[in-house]
Amino acid sequence: MSKARQGIYAAAITPFQEDGSVDQAKLVAYCRHLLTEGGCDGVAPTGTTGEGTSVAMTDRLALPAAFAEAGFAPDQVIFGTGAPSAQDCVALTRAACEAGFVNVLVLPPYYYKSPSDDGVFAYYANLVDKVGRDDLRIYLYHFPQMSAVPLSTALVTRLREAFGPVIAGLKDSSGDFAQSRAFVEATGGVAAGFDVYPSSEAFLWDGLDIGTAGIISGSTNLFGALAQKARRAPAGPARDAAMQAVSAARGVASKYPLMAAMKTATAWRTGDDGWLRMAPPLVPLSAEMKAAFRADLDALNVTADPVS
Repeated sequence: MSKARQGIYAAAITPFQEDGSVDQAKLVAYCRHLLTEGGCDGVAPTGTTGEGTSVAMTDRLALPAAFAEAGFAPDQVIFGTGAPSAQDCVALTRAACEAGFVNVLVLPPYYYKSPSDDGVFAYYANLVDKVGRDDLRIYLYHFPQMSAVPLSTALVTRLREAFGPVIAGLKDSSGDFAQSRAFVEATGGVAAGFDVYPSSEAFLWDGLDIGTAGIISGSTNLFGALAQKARRAPAGPARDAAMQAVSAARGVASKYPLMAAMKTATAWRTGDDGWLRMAPPLVPLSAEMKAAFRADLDALNVTADPVS
């Protein structure tokens, strides 16, 4: 089966070397951590939290082969391959597929604002046609706050009807649970083979109850194990307590620039300040923010100390 497994995904942060290139070995090791001690079912590299649109094309094209060489299961990785250029998107998606990773997360073309549904449909149709693989699985990426190109439910159902299982699901980063519900209702959700992933673990159980497939979140870089505990908890007080912990953790994450906060926590956990590097125009947390973030993590009783 080519489709990505369902569950808890981390939109993985990206480590950069001093020259601004991606540290492939460190990213591979980090994603292995997310799938083990990090508590996640899958990883989504080169997405928004991974600063994917700031990563050089040469690095993005090379990463799938590095993950394949490291032995990652194809159904545990969803590479971000969206780009303003339709042909760059095709090249990135081909590189992922050729390495064995046929599940891809694809932003709409995000330079031209307010394109028509016909135009956005043509972008995704071009991708399906040019890649030309029946096992390709595209996860549409709805993030209107960043892309300024929202995906309407009408467009999503049109793509699904045109290309069937190749349009495998959708990540909803709107932050609006009503929007996630609308996508589920329009497509049938997991019962109809369409996997909707809200972007906040605070929506985990409410989403599962209406037919979502799990979550793909930036804050699960740090809180994946908490989310997994909530996912596995039996109904009742144990689940309620677990979800309260998840919601509190998500609340802390939302107070800070997310990518910088997740990199700071990872630098603390590993003792490696190289994790603090960010691709311009993003910058690390200020000293004041770091102190406040550490205090918030201590209050949550979440460990971010160097590994022994």
